[in-house]
Amino acid sequence: MSESVITENLLDNLSTAVIVLDGELIVQYANHAAQSVFERSLNLLIGCSFNQFIATSSLDFERFQNSMEFGEVYSDSEVTFKFIDGRHTQADVSVTSILENQDKRLLVEIRLVEQQKKISQENHQWAQQRAARELVRGLAHEIKNPLGGIRGAAQLLAKQLPSEELQEFTQVIIEQSDRLTNLVDRLLGPNLRPSFDWHNVHKVLDKVYNLVRLDPSHNIAITRDYDPSIPDIYLDQDMMQQATLNIVRNSVQVLSENPETVGEIHVVTRIERQVIIHGACFPLCVKIQIIDNGPGIPTELKNTLFYPMVTSKKEGSGLGLSISQTLIGHHRGKIEVDSWPGRTEFTLYLPIEKKDPQT
Repeated sequence: MSESVITENLLDNLSTAVIVLDGELIVQYANHAAQSVFERSLNLLIGCSFNQFIATSSLDFERFQNSMEFGEVYSDSEVTFKFIDGRHTQADVSVTSILENQDKRLLVEIRLVEQQKKISQENHQWAQQRAARELVRGLAHEIKNPLGGIRGAAQLLAKQLPSEELQEFTQVIIEQSDRLTNLVDRLLGPNLRPSFDWHNVHKVLDKVYNLVRLDPSHNIAITRDYDPSIPDIYLDQDMMQQATLNIVRNSVQVLSENPETVGEIHVVTRIERQVIIHGACFPLCVKIQIIDNGPGIPTELKNTLFYPMVTSKKEGSGLGLSISQTLIGHHRGKIEVDSWPGRTEFTLYLPIEKKDPQT
């Protein structure tokens, strides 16, 4: 194996984004981590200006020129990037002048500040949410058993009562018992056995797209931006449809409660590399983003958003997102959320596994 191939393999396995620029700040090389940061493939990055995809940043580009001319090492911490697609992040940036075939180049290293914070926060929140779900499931079982007895007793009592007026009271008991039973069933989550197989994730998302698009109760625009290179993944179609539909409907409800905004929802798919999910690193994952232009998630709800019965919506039950996270967990995936006024992003990560040709 040649030295250049070994070097490229090493760079592509780094978690730090590495970009090589020429004197005009035109991209000459970008490793996999850099492609993930800019959400562009290598072919779409090479030949483009470094700041072409950046709407604003706190970088001092004059220091870039000084690094090129005088070999000065430039570094800046907690640089704020806002990309043209609306994403924003913070990163530590280092710029070093190098020689490549007698030509001066700039080696730019970008280390996302939020990455380690997210990993630690994710592990903490996952443990809390799992404990909350177990507590709710235990309570749900304790509630469901006596509910059956209450309903049965009301039915027997109704047969013994002489007048229809008195039977109206037992009917109320039966109806409310059924309502509580239905709520408890939803708290317990799906009880069907998963049916996993190899499927195109876009077919699942198209079903969600059509369900929401054809719903006459709203006029919110929903658009799709799919990466056609994503291979089939091992999933349960019904579970995935329910998980994504819950999130999209959540966005629809929030946008419907804010009619002063022209509601828009975007469903985007991409391939993400080197994703850490609950402590395990997956080389390749499908990244599904559901983005809306609503008012954002209230700060006080961000850390408990996936807990059962937590909601900020007037008509919400607080179960949709909790169920979605459980269903995505069955696929060894995870859900992340990033929100600020005017934009909320739910991001689903699903591992891409090698398909066994014998299955």
